[in-house]
Amino acid sequence: MGFLIRLAITAVALWIATLLVPGVEVGGRHAGSTIGTLVVVALVFGVVNAVLKPVIKVVGCVFYLLTLGLFALVVNALLFLLTDWVARQLDLPFRVDGFWAAFWGAIVVALVSWLISVAVPDRVGDR
Repeated sequence: MGFLIRLAITAVALWIATLLVPGVEVGGRHAGSTIGTLVVVALVFGVVNAVLKPVIKVVGCVFYLLTLGLFALVVNALLFLLTDWVARQLDLPFRVDGFWAAFWGAIVVALVSWLISVAVPDRVGDR
């Protein structure tokens, strides 16, 4: 159940990023196809982060230390761009137009996900 809640939270965060950040777009002819696209992109984004982020943190720990953690913003933007690339390979109508759109989109997704996660517990017994 926790996985589905996290997936829904990420999909909502991606949707809000498409509303707030110019250059982050999701397309579809119908609302249902847009929701489906957001869910699949949220799944791709979760897999990309789960697989690559720990490796990048270990390999780039010196950069994290030297920049006092600001390097994480660049890493998040690059992972967001990678999500765009994977979405294109899967013919999903999700587009990120360049590094700065990915940078701000990743920040919005992280903040919105965190805010929603504070309000919604992963498990029923968390509250």
